[in-house]
Amino acid sequence: MKKPTLADVAKSLGVSKTLVSLVLNNKGNEKGISAETQARVKDKVKELNYKANQFARGLRMGKSNTIGLIVADISNSFYAKICRSIEDNANKYGYNLIICSSDENSEKESQLIQMLIDRKVDGLIISTTQEKNEDIILLKKNSFPFVLIDRYLPKIDTNYVVVDNKEGSKNIVNHLIKLGNKRIGHLTISPSHLSTIKDRTAGYKEALKENNIKIDSNLIREISYENLVVDVYRELKILLSPPLSINSLFVANNNIAVACLECFKEMNIRVPQDIALVCFDDIDAFKICYPSITAVAQPIEEMGKKALTVLINQINNPENTSFSHIELPTSLEVRRSCGNFISNL
Repeated sequence: MKKPTLADVAKSLGVSKTLVSLVLNNKGNEKGISAETQARVKDKVKELNYKANQFARGLRMGKSNTIGLIVADISNSFYAKICRSIEDNANKYGYNLIICSSDENSEKESQLIQMLIDRKVDGLIISTTQEKNEDIILLKKNSFPFVLIDRYLPKIDTNYVVVDNKEGSKNIVNHLIKLGNKRIGHLTISPSHLSTIKDRTAGYKEALKENNIKIDSNLIREISYENLVVDVYRELKILLSPPLSINSLFVANNNIAVACLECFKEMNIRVPQDIALVCFDDIDAFKICYPSITAVAQPIEEMGKKALTVLINQINNPENTSFSHIELPTSLEVRRSCGNFISNL
């Protein structure tokens, strides 16, 4: 069956295509079209099941109604939830979403940015991995609408939506200290230049400093994104053995925490009896695994909503040159893995 066209709608009502187009683009009141006529047009559109050709409409208006989203690792549940939040809300605004994963590779991120621009997206939401930031600088120089999510660039003024990583980390390490732990190891991850990683380590150090615990750089171990499980196993053996002999561990994200649980099982180390474990970045599985994992929870859905709102405002108001800096608070989810259970309720 032939799809109904704009001309079919206009012909069936005995009006012009221009009038139908104005009504469908919410310009009826502006152009003096009566409420009755607007209602007739909308009813006929429903009756004929007319769907606008968004591609053709985009060509006419210079917009594709498409947004590009680049996350660091779509297999991570944190980024998967961000994608879902942005996609659900983008549909409400009439936008489609192209989702890409950079795999924490700056060269791949650069290629994805260029691919999305070539596809005429109206704007970008990026969880950037870049260190030199050439692409971000170029986007800004050309006034291309974009928002950074999860990570920001301290030396470049841009739109961003992040959480307070430093405060969240400080709170969870303080919790370990309140439970009597002083030999607290920290597993962080490369690329170490990322704002999230730097701020989480800074929060760890600040908690130790405020509690008069000497910061031992040997207790801070960096693992690679590419060889996560192998690196975690190696670093745990170092941290758990003399002379370091930690009694608790704060890890920088949920992937590291899962790898730690796997390694502890192989090493016959019990959590929390032999070592307390806490993590930045809560996931659903942490509530039901044994033991349940104490973690810093991020307001993921709110992050996605706010990033999208900021981007659409920038797309619709290109003359606005100010930037939105949004930093959301985290929450501490206290569970069994930290040892003596102290509820945060």
